[in-house]
Amino acid sequence: MRPVKVINKSAYPLPKYETLHAAGLDVRANITEGMTIAPLQRVMVPTGLYVELPEGHEMQVRPRSGLAAKHGITVLNSPGTIDADYRGEIKIILVNLSSEPFTIEPGERIAQLIVSEYVRIEWEECDALSSTARGEGGFGSTSTK
Repeated sequence: MRPVKVINKSAYPLPKYETLHAAGLDVRANITEGMTIAPLQRVMVPTGLYVELPEGHEMQVRPRSGLAAKHGITVLNSPGTIDADYRGEIKIILVNLSSEPFTIEPGERIAQLIVSEYVRIEWEECDALSSTARGEGGFGSTSTK
């Protein structure tokens, strides 16, 4: 485990792993009253959390499967990325893809946070790429009929 500096200005405990092998930390809505999301509406939900990630790491914001499956609520820019040099409040962009309004309650778990290492690249311009069996096939080209 790697330590990550965090300031918690929310009314709730820090996000935690809900099970022993969970990859994501469940983050809560830091709101004082219910926030209703109309069908196809998007909202930015505050968390009251501020982080300092280690260099070479990002924090991904992903939907919670229960909210998505039961209510059509998902993270709009999934996965969202919080960069290591961002110091503002983490806010979650949620969208309601159902046909019914949905109300987020104070302290409700609304998304998952996953911290990952990443590799920065340097472009190497060229005139050709190596060939592979797949080639330019995409969007279903590897499935069998």
